[in-house]
Amino acid sequence: MPTYDTIIQNGIIFDGTRIPRYKGDIGIKDGLIAKIGRLDASDAKQVLDAEGKHVCPGFIDLHTHYDAQIFWDPYCTLSGWHGITSVVIGNCGFGFAPVKPELRERSMLSMTRVEAIPLESMKEGMPWDWVTFPDYLDSLDRTPKAINILPYVPLVPLLIWVMGMERAKAGELPTPEEEAEIIRILEEAMDAGGCGWSAQRLAPGCGADVQRDYDGTPMPTDVMHNETCIALAKVLGRRNEGFIQMTMLSGNEPEKDRAHMEELAEISGRPVLYNVVQANANDPSVHRDALQWLSECHARGNKVYGQGLTTDGGFNFSLDEWNLWDDSEAWRHVTTGTFEERLAKMGDPALRQSLKDNPPGFAATGPLEDTVLIRTNSDLFGEFKDHKLSLIAEKTGKHPVDAMLDIAVGTNLKAEFFASLPSAGNLEYMKEIIDDPFITFGVSDGGAHTRFLTAGRYPTEAIVTYVREHKMLSLEDVHWRLSALPASLAGFKDRGQIKEGAPADIVVYDYENLEVLPGEIVHDMPGNEWRRVQKAKGYNYILVNGEVIIKDDKETDVYSGRLLRHGDG
Repeated sequence: MPTYDTIIQNGIIFDGTRIPRYKGDIGIKDGLIAKIGRLDASDAKQVLDAEGKHVCPGFIDLHTHYDAQIFWDPYCTLSGWHGITSVVIGNCGFGFAPVKPELRERSMLSMTRVEAIPLESMKEGMPWDWVTFPDYLDSLDRTPKAINILPYVPLVPLLIWVMGMERAKAGELPTPEEEAEIIRILEEAMDAGGCGWSAQRLAPGCGADVQRDYDGTPMPTDVMHNETCIALAKVLGRRNEGFIQMTMLSGNEPEKDRAHMEELAEISGRPVLYNVVQANANDPSVHRDALQWLSECHARGNKVYGQGLTTDGGFNFSLDEWNLWDDSEAWRHVTTGTFEERLAKMGDPALRQSLKDNPPGFAATGPLEDTVLIRTNSDLFGEFKDHKLSLIAEKTGKHPVDAMLDIAVGTNLKAEFFASLPSAGNLEYMKEIIDDPFITFGVSDGGAHTRFLTAGRYPTEAIVTYVREHKMLSLEDVHWRLSALPASLAGFKDRGQIKEGAPADIVVYDYENLEVLPGEIVHDMPGNEWRRVQKAKGYNYILVNGEVIIKDDKETDVYSGRLLRHGDG
C-alpha cells in the first residue's frame, strides 16, 4: 500500500522561511506534509511532476470581504485563481453576524455601498440560516469551500445588535450594561472560533472617509469611541489570543490615532494589523511616516504591522454606481440616491461649482483630472476615448469636472473611466513599502468593489512585477511575505510554510511563464449580476489540505478548504 497519497516531485522548493531554495520532493498523507526530501514515485497514489517549477506555501490573504461571496463561490475568486489558499474574512468591522432577522435587508444594503457588493447577489446567494456569530460559523462550516477561511469578528453588526441601529450610528458611548453585553458577545464569538475583531474607524470629515453606508452616512465603527476599543482589547489580553484589524483616521492628528492603535497592541499584547500603508505619488511623507511609526512601535515592543497596498491596479468605474469619492461631501451628495436622482444631480449646473470646489482626496484614487475615459458605451464622445479628463477639458475649454459629468450624463451614466491608485505606479515608493519588515502584502479587498477593482491579483503581480521584472526582492523574500509572514500575524496555526507536519497548502507554478491575464467582465454572480475579474496563467497545481483545487489554471471542483476556527482546522 502506498505510503503517500501524493508526491510533488522534483520541484524547486521555497519553504516560506527565507532559507535558500532547494530541489526536492514533498510527500503528502491525509492532507498533511508527511515527508520532504528524495522520495520514490512508486510510493504514492499520484505524482505531480514539478520538474522546472517553483513549489511554495499557499499564499495567505489577510484582507478580504468574502463574507457573502463564499456562499456562492467556493474558490473565493479572484483570490483562489492567484495561489491564495487561505483568506481572512470579517475585515473592517463589516459582516453579517450577529444580525437579527428583521435587519438582514438593512445589513445587505450597507454592503452595497461600503464594500460595493450587488444587493441581488447577496439576497439570492446567502442562505441566512444564522442569527448569531456562532450560527454564522456553523453555516460556513456546512458550506463547500475550495480554500480555507479564517474569521474575524466584525464590530459593526455587534454594535447594532447591542445598541440598536440609531444609537450605534449616532456614535453614542455604550452604557456600562451595553459595554458588558458587547464584551459577552465578543467572548461568545471567540469561543466559537472567531480570531479577534476588526473595525473601520474613518471619522466623518477626516479626509479619508471614502467607505460610507448605503445612504452616505457613517458606519457605526466610524463614530465609535476609543473607550470601547480599549475594553475589547482587554478581552484579547485576558484570553491571550486573537488579533485586531483596524483602519483609523479621526481627523488631522494622525499621531493621536497611531498612539491609540499602539495602546491597543500594548493592552492586548496581541498583533494589530493597520490598514492601509500605501504610497501617494505626490506626497511620500504619507507612507514614510507610517513606516517610521511601525518601526518605533516594534522598538517599544508593541506588535503593530502594516497591511501594504502592493498592487498597482486602479479602478474601472461608471458613475451610475461609483462610491469611492465619499470623502467629499459634494461628490457623496451626487453619487447617492436612485439612478434617476444621481443622473439629475450630475446634470444640475447649480451643483457643479461645489463639485469643483470640493474635489475628492487621495485616499482611494489619484487626482480627478488624471482620470481616463476608457469606454463610452455610446455613439457619443468617441473622440475622447483614452484621454485624461485634463486633456478633454483642454480640448473642450471646460473644467475637468464639467468634462467628466457632461460625458457621464450624455451617456446615461454608462461611460466608463479609469482612476489610478494614489501611488500612480511609483516603483521607488512601492519598493520602500515592500522592503519594510513590518509590512505584509495585499490588500486584495476580495469579494468587495466587484465592479471596480481586481486587486485579488496581487500575489501573481508581486512575483511577476516586483521579483521577475524589476528584481525588487528575491523569491525567498516574496514567498515569506506572501505566506509565512501573514500566517504568523493573523493567527494561522502551522500554515504558511512547507514543513513536515503542516497542512499541505502548496502552490506549484511556472515562474518564467506566470502572468496576470487582462481584465474581463463576467456574469457569474447570483441575481445575474456581473463583476470585473483578472485570471492568472502559470499555476500548474494549487493544493489545499493536500487536494488539488487548481490544475493548469483551471478549477477542479474539489472543495477541500476548511473553516479555521481559532486559526486551526
